[in-house]
Amino acid sequence: MKAGIVGLPNVGKSTLFNSLSNAKAQSANFPFCTIEPNIGVVNVPDPRLQKLESLVNPERVVPATVEIVDIAGLVKGASKGEGLGNQFLGNIRETDAILHVLRCFDDDNVVHVDGSIDPIRDKETIDIELQLKDLEAVDKKIEKTKRAAKTGNKEAQRELGVLEKLKSGLESGTSVRALEIPEEDREDIVKPMQFITDKPVMYVCNVDEASAVEGNAHVERVKEAVKDEDAEVIVLAVGIEADIAELDDYEERQMFLEDIGLSEAGVAKMIRSAYKLLNQQTYFTAGVKEVRAWTVKVGATAPQAAGVIHTDFERGFIRAEVIKYDDFVSYGSEAKVRDAGKLNVEGKEYIVKDGDVMNFRFNV
Repeated sequence: MKAGIVGLPNVGKSTLFNSLSNAKAQSANFPFCTIEPNIGVVNVPDPRLQKLESLVNPERVVPATVEIVDIAGLVKGASKGEGLGNQFLGNIRETDAILHVLRCFDDDNVVHVDGSIDPIRDKETIDIELQLKDLEAVDKKIEKTKRAAKTGNKEAQRELGVLEKLKSGLESGTSVRALEIPEEDREDIVKPMQFITDKPVMYVCNVDEASAVEGNAHVERVKEAVKDEDAEVIVLAVGIEADIAELDDYEERQMFLEDIGLSEAGVAKMIRSAYKLLNQQTYFTAGVKEVRAWTVKVGATAPQAAGVIHTDFERGFIRAEVIKYDDFVSYGSEAKVRDAGKLNVEGKEYIVKDGDVMNFRFNV
C-alpha cells in the first residue's frame, strides 16, 4: 500500500520526504530504507510493539510499514501535459492515498510559484488538475457506455446514470470522493475505474516553528475549506521536523521537541495517520524468535490475516488463538493468559481487531 506526497513546487514536499527518510532518528526501533530514489518504506511507530518486546525479549522485532512516494510538483495545465504532466498523474494514480502538502507559512526567502501564500488557491489548483484528468476518463467511458445503453442493456443504463452524475460533479469542481453515490454503485462502477480524486486524502499543513503546536490562520482556512471532505488535516512544521530528524541523540531530540511544545515528532503522528488513511490495522505475533506487527485491512477475517504470513496458512486454516493486547500486557505472557482463561479460540468468521496477538493453527 502506497501513500503519495503531492503539492505545488516549493511547498515542502521534498523536505517532508527527507524527514521521513530520517525517521530512524525518532526511535532506534523504527529505521527507514530506500527502495528507489522516490519511494521510501517507513516503519509505523507503535509503542505496543516496544511493550511486547520488553515482555517477550525476542531475538528480533519487525514493525509494520507503509510506503511513501515522493511525487514531483504539479503545475497548472498538468492534465494537458504541462510540466511533468502525465508522469505526475501516472505516479499519483499508482498510489492508494494522497498526502497533500499545503504551504501555510510566510517566508520571503522561499519563493512561491504563484507569488503569494494562499493554501486554498494552491489546493484548488491541484484539485482542478486531478478533476480534469478524471473528467477525461469519465467522458471516454460515457461514449462507450452510451452505445450499449441504447440497445436496452439495463446494466449499461445504470452505469450511464452513475457516469453522468460523476461528470456533473467533476464539472462543478467536486472530487469523486465527495459525491453522494449509493454504496452499491461505488463498489460496482466507481471503484473499478480508479479515479484519482476518489482516493482518500490527508492535508498536511506545512507551518513555521511558532505555529507547530496550534497552527495559524492559514491552517484554520484549510480546515474550513475541507470540512465536508471527510479528510484529516495534520499540522507539521516540516523544516523543524527535518532538523529534529538530523539529531542522533534521543535526549537532544526530546529536549528540542519540548522546547517547541511537542510530545513527539510530527512525522511519527503523520505516519500513523497515513497508515489509518490506507485503511490498515495491525495484529501481532509474539514469540521468542520474533515479535512482529502484521498489516491487514480493517475488516479482515482470521484466515485473511493468516494469509499475510503465508498463503498456506490461509489455505489450510483451522483456527486462530487470539489474545487481546491489553490482556497480554496485564498478565505478562502467553502462558499466564492461557492459565487465566483469557485466550480465545476463533474460527474462519472471526474479524481481526487492531492490536490482537494471534497464533494460527493450519494444515495443508
